[in-house]
Order: sequence, then C-alpha cells, then structure tokens
Amino acid sequence: MLLRISCFVACGLALAAVTAAAQYPAKPVRFVVPYPAGGVNDIVARILGQRMTAAFNQPWVIDNRPGRGGNIGTEAVAKSPPDGYTLVHGGMGSLTLGPFLGKVPYDAVRDFTPITLTARAPNVLAVHPSLPVKSVKDLVALARTRPGELNYATSGVGSTPHLTAALFASMANIRMVHIPYKGGPPATTDLLAGQVPIGFAPIPSFLPHIMSGKLRGLAVTGLQRSPSLPSLPTVNEAGLPGFEMSPWFGVLAPAGTSAEIIARLNGELVRILRSPDVAAQFSAQGVEPAYSTPEEFLALIKADLGKWGKVIAEAGIKGE
Repeated sequence: MLLRISCFVACGLALAAVTAAAQYPAKPVRFVVPYPAGGVNDIVARILGQRMTAAFNQPWVIDNRPGRGGNIGTEAVAKSPPDGYTLVHGGMGSLTLGPFLGKVPYDAVRDFTPITLTARAPNVLAVHPSLPVKSVKDLVALARTRPGELNYATSGVGSTPHLTAALFASMANIRMVHIPYKGGPPATTDLLAGQVPIGFAPIPSFLPHIMSGKLRGLAVTGLQRSPSLPSLPTVNEAGLPGFEMSPWFGVLAPAGTSAEIIARLNGELVRILRSPDVAAQFSAQGVEPAYSTPEEFLALIKADLGKWGKVIAEAGIKGE
C-alpha cells in the first residue's frame, strides 16, 4: 500500500512539474543584470528582454543589481527558486574570472543551469598616436627593447581588459606596466591625453576615437574581425597565433530549473539572437550576437575556468 501511495505521489509531482512547464511563463520574469545600467551587459539584456516580453506575452523585468564586480546580482539568482522566474544575464567577469580574484558566494558550475550564450564583446588594443608603432608586431618589438617601461591603461584590476593585456604580454613574452583606473572613461581620457601610451578596452569605448584618428587601433581580440572595425586585424592574425579574448554574456537559471523550461527559454532566445535586426542592434554597440545549447555554454564555462585561472595565477593578479 505504501509503495502504491509513493508511486501515486511521485507521479502527481511529475505531472504538476510538466503542467507548470507547459504553462510557463504564467507571470513576469525577473531578468537580473549584475552590472549598472548603460553598460554592454545591460544593453544586451534590454534588447533581449523587449523581445522575450513580446514572445511570451509576459513582462521581462530588468533588475539591475550591481556591486562587487557582478557578484551581488549573480549570487541573488543562485539563491532564487529554480522555477524559471528569476534569471541572470551573467558575464565572464563574475562567473569565470571572479572566483580567482577573491572569494565568491556561489559556484559557476554547481549553482546555475546555463541556457544560452547571448553575445561576445571583444576588446581592442589601441595606442596614442605619439607611440611609434603601427602594428602588433611593432608594439611587441618595442616592448622587448624596453622591458617594464611601457605603461598600459585598463578599467581596473581583474577587468576583462586587464586579463586581455595579461594574456597578450604572456603570449608575446613581454613585460609592460599595468595602470588600473576606476572604470573605462578615466582610462580613455588619459590615453587620449597621451599620459599613458597603450590601452585595452571594449570596442565601443575606443571606437569613436579610433575613427577620428585620436587613437591608433592595432588589433581586436576576438577570433574574427569586428564589423565595427573591419580594417583592423585580430591579434591572432597580427602576430600572436591562437590569441583570443572575447568576453561573453549569457542567460543562466538557478540550478535545478526543469529541463522543459530551460529548453523553452533556449529555443526562444536562440531564435531572437539569430534575427538580423538584433544583429544590427548589437553591431551598433560593438557587440557580436552569440548563441549555444545549454551543454555548449556549460562546456565554455568549464573551459574558461581552466584557462583564466592559469593566466591570473601566472600574472600574479589579485582582486582589489
């Protein structure tokens, strides 16, 4: 009798879960952006949120929860109910870099169920025009004649531009001096003024200054040339084979979210990310659309944890 009751209860719970997934979403979805409004992560999330609202006929409410390099918002989602109504637009910084820069209150693999990648935002390497280099090879050659003398600016310690530069220096076997700033704008200001000769930043930060000639772009850091700067080579093709740094964003749910809900979200998000109008909107921000299966996204997270843990350790980078 007890066995029959247990089976009945189990079947009932399974049926309830399937029914809930079939009716999903039945109320607004909270889409947490763990960074301030106006940044690339936020812009991409808002573009997707508008389209998911129309697709599901339920509001996707953007909830900016900045702080501690993305850790606050990311943790909030890790501790939310796994019902598909609280999702995070996660980034490489909080998921695969943060764990090596200090203690984080979540595990990127254990505490989340990946849904899909959404975008990649490669950085660009640029120099002040006064620096006598016109290519990656020129910069590497100059740095080798002046080890530890050339300064480069980034938006801060442990930022993706900082990690881009650390990987660049490691692969080129050169030594440069990191000048961290409290954000991208002051780093760009000093680079434009010539107070620091080299800079690494997301493409949108430097794009207008490269186009105007106030900065000299040398290369982009993705594996493909950027539609925003098609004349610039990649670092990979400009002299450092195998180099890639393409900071990514993606949608994740709390661990334990049903496979049916994950599949539904993945299908709709991928459909949206493949649309030409979304590609055009992303391109205007210097961002490239990306999409994946949940399994591919999980594999990327695991691979990046291995890759960047090593880079951070070798470069001796400590979180602030």
